[in-house]
Parts: sequence; C-alpha cells; structure tokens
Amino acid sequence: MIVTQRTVAAFLTPEGFSQPSARAVLREGSLVTEAGRYALQALSSRGTRRRTPYGGHPVRAAEPVLLVPGFLAGDSSLGPMSRTLRRQGFRTYRADIRANVGCTLAAAAQLEERLEEIAQRRGSRVRIVGHSLGGMLARGVAARRPDLVAGIVTLGSPMLAPGAHHASLARSVDLLVRLNRAGMRNLMAEDCVAGRCAQESFDQARAALPAGVDFTAIYSRRDGIVDWRACIDPAARPVEVRSSHVGMAFDPVVIAAVSAALRPAVPVVSAVEVDRGEIA
Repeated sequence: MIVTQRTVAAFLTPEGFSQPSARAVLREGSLVTEAGRYALQALSSRGTRRRTPYGGHPVRAAEPVLLVPGFLAGDSSLGPMSRTLRRQGFRTYRADIRANVGCTLAAAAQLEERLEEIAQRRGSRVRIVGHSLGGMLARGVAARRPDLVAGIVTLGSPMLAPGAHHASLARSVDLLVRLNRAGMRNLMAEDCVAGRCAQESFDQARAALPAGVDFTAIYSRRDGIVDWRACIDPAARPVEVRSSHVGMAFDPVVIAAVSAALRPAVPVVSAVEVDRGEIA
C-alpha cells in the first residue's frame, strides 16, 4: 500500500516519519554489490554440493514458506531467495503474483486463498516472507488468519508509515492510478491509495498479532526507498542488516537473517551485530 504525493492521506505518514530525501535513492546503487555477493555465493554453493557425499543434505524444515514480492515486483524477484532457502532445507512456494500493482485488499484476499491451499496441501501452518509491500500484506493476513500462519518475516516493510517513501515510488503509483482511471481496472485505484481501501489496508497491517504467530522485522538504515524507522514494528523482533531496499530480495546477508528467522528455535541476531563483532 503506497500512496501518491497528490492524493496522500495524512494517516499514512504519521508524525515522526518522513520521506527519504531525494539523494537517498543513490544508496540503492549498492544492490549491484549485493547481487555480486549472491552470484559468488551461488557459485560457491554449487561447488560445495558437487563435493558433498550422498546423504549430506540439510534437514527439511517442517513448515512450508510462502514468499510474497514487493510493490511493482512479481514472484521472480524472490527467485534467488527461494533457491537459497530450498538448498537449506526449506520448502518454498510462490504467491502467484506476476506484478504487485493492484488493489491491496484484493491482493490480501488472494494471499489468504494461497495460504489455505498450501496449508491444506502440507497439513501445517505456513511461514511467510514478505518484501516491502509483501510484508505488509503478510502481516495483515497473519493477524486475521493465525490458523494458517505460523510466523512472518518482513523485509523493509513500512507498516508504521506506508506514505513515508521516496518520490520515485509516488510517481509510479500516480501512473497506476491514471491508468486505472483510463479503464485498466486491474491496477491500483485512487481509493487504494487515499480512500477507504487505503484506510482498511493500513488498519490490517497494524492489527494485533496472536501470541502464537512469530514475527521478525528485517530493516536497513541504508534503505533508500522507505523510512527505515517505519519498518520496525513494536510487535516484531527487529533485525538490522546493511542492504539496499531492492537488494533485500537477494543479498546473502539478508537471506541468512531470513533463514535464521524461519527457524525460531535458533536465536536471531542482527547481521550488523555480527559485522561489528558483537556476536561471537
């Protein structure tokens, strides 16, 4: 749920939060380095698998994992993360979202149906990993359907202030709203960014979570797209990383934090703490 500069509703940018500066988007340039790290790790992992004897595979995680892409993105954006998690023993599933550009309430309903399908197939609750807008959708569904969701992991998801985002996103949403007005009804409408739909989506993303739903919020102070402070939900276990907003989808350091969060029996520590030598 992202809003335009022209139609922004005041409640979407509460006091204490602000839009990243015009220069902040330059920090997103680090995604090139992050993509390079992923490529190197993938090559190293391939070599390791070739040398690993039969029977050396990781233990399969009990609960399935659903990956939900961010705004303007589709399932393929989380492909690198999915492949890495699978190598680590997780059973991952797509959200069946080609491009996350439609009504947020409709997307939440679709996500709930997908969860029901996976839970029925696997016979267990599901863990959700959501990037940006995908994390906000995941949080809303988890609050509403704890019978389907065992836990959520959000990546740069501004639950506390969806309107605190870079101007480049506002222009993208403005275009979607204009196209919707022109007749492309499958795209985000003005009501989704400034009306009843926006209010309901915002309320869902802040609804109380039942005690049985694990929640980890991964954020980065280097985020050039959203106000990183809006990503730290009081109900979540915060984990800080050094990554761009877009790069969270494939940065190996972020994926390692996601993997740890998906196994709640293992303590989750900040990747920044590890870099600083604060964790042995």
